Amino acid sequence: MRTAHIATTLLGLTLAASAGAQPTNVSATNKWSWGENIGWMNWRDAGDPDGAHGARIGTNRLSGFVWCENVGWMHLGDNTPTGGVHYANTDGSDSGVNLSPTGNLFGFGWGENIGWVNFDTAPSLTASGQQARYDAGARRLRGFAWGSNVGWINLDDSAHFVGLGCAADFNGDGTLDVPDIFAFLSAWFANDPRADFDGNGTREVSDIFAFLSAWFAGCA
Repeated sequence: MRTAHIATTLLGLTLAASAGAQPTNVSATNKWSWGENIGWMNWRDAGDPDGAHGARIGTNRLSGFVWCENVGWMHLGDNTPTGGVHYANTDGSDSGVNLSPTGNLFGFGWGENIGWVNFDTAPSLTASGQQARYDAGARRLRGFAWGSNVGWINLDDSAHFVGLGCAADFNGDGTLDVPDIFAFLSAWFANDPRADFDGNGTREVSDIFAFLSAWFAGCA
């Protein structure tokens, strides 16, 4: 009964919040990758307001847009794969960058001015440890992606890299405030994999308490 009451109360709060596309969860400071032939790539600030359509690093896939200063937009996927978990990448209607259980990235980003960018570099770079991947411990991307028209894209620089922001800043706007609670609850009731906040593989009420604990603890 207590659990049901909590869920009902939180559902009411969630429905009262404004709906909208999930914004970026990339750090406000650590948001850069580098392409040797295309220059800096900003993973956070796409959209109006800034970050509204920036890149998101989720549990199973990436989504959103990266701004490449010399070649325009690169799309990482729309966060709605046909299979429900990973983009199939069999055609342009279901394409994007996926995240494997081991942390390796695979699949394709698309830039209208640069074509396909291949994030599945594990077959050629695992031996050197430079495959494109998400480092969960450091909460950042590492390795290299490859664009046949633009060459290597560096995700592995020690000073300029793509990292996640504070986990409790759930809407990724750089500020820890009440809208983060509504954003988390919206994801929780929508069965969004990101709402598995405690990372145990199951979306449940304990994730709400884990998120609220992190929210009250604040962001360093």
